[in-house]
Amino acid sequence: MRKLERSKKNRIIAGVCGGIGEYFKVDPVLIRLLCVLAILGAGSGLLAYIIAWIIIPDEK
Repeated sequence: MRKLERSKKNRIIAGVCGGIGEYFKVDPVLIRLLCVLAILGAGSGLLAYIIAWIIIPDEK
């Protein structure tokens, strides 16, 4: 069973995008680009990233 965890090997800031990319088996760069577009587009992406940083546990 897979678990959504923040990545330690694909970490830029907190590993949120890397963990989401690993969970969905997608390149983490694509997730990072979507996150940046959400931050620049609506501004709510930053809030979502911070909430994900708090909620998603770190990889063991």
